[in-house]
Amino acid sequence: MSELIHYSCHEGVATLTLNNGKVNALSPDMIAAFNQCLDQAEQDRAIVIITGQPGILSGGYDLKVMTSSLDNAFNLVALGSTLTRRMLAHPYPIIVACPGHAIAKGAFLLLAADYRIGTEGAFNIGLNEVLIGMTMHHAGIELAKDRLTKPAFQRSVINGELFSPQDAIAAGFLDRVVPAEQLMDTAQAMATTMKKINMHAHAKTKLKVRKDLLEALDAAIEVDKTIPL
Repeated sequence: MSELIHYSCHEGVATLTLNNGKVNALSPDMIAAFNQCLDQAEQDRAIVIITGQPGILSGGYDLKVMTSSLDNAFNLVALGSTLTRRMLAHPYPIIVACPGHAIAKGAFLLLAADYRIGTEGAFNIGLNEVLIGMTMHHAGIELAKDRLTKPAFQRSVINGELFSPQDAIAAGFLDRVVPAEQLMDTAQAMATTMKKINMHAHAKTKLKVRKDLLEALDAAIEVDKTIPL
């Protein structure tokens, strides 16, 4: 479907493989491709698996865009926050098969998914915004507050602490960690299990459970358009 994200669908499972350079930087074009893939997955009525390249899910926003101008930075953050908001409300289950590092917006992709599988190894997962001089945006705070444990939320958002895959389970970024060679088979097995779900009930329940979060994100996205990062 896109050079930036490879889309494949087989037996009701759509796999989105991020493919944008060494760190899968999330640029406006990347996010547009992401939305196009989610559109197609919805048309295909497919459970979604999101993955990346060996060793990396994503290192976050494209820093060239973020540092090019204040308007470009605002626009990219709004696009990214709207993407994760969409993921949280997607009518079919979303699984992330994280093949390594997931930093900043890469970690927010984990927080926006329904099930997250990590890879064993010396990988970092977390929100490094304050480490690189960025004030955490309001939408990021709302999502992290909802999906992370309270101690991990404080350590991650305020201190910029990065977690190993195993520690990321306790923090709330991941649900399970497996050897690299088992990652995609495990994700496929989880997708097969999720096929037993009544998707209408899944979609309606997801919206009920996340109602407060989605409303908070809608408000935060608007605030983030007007307040410098």
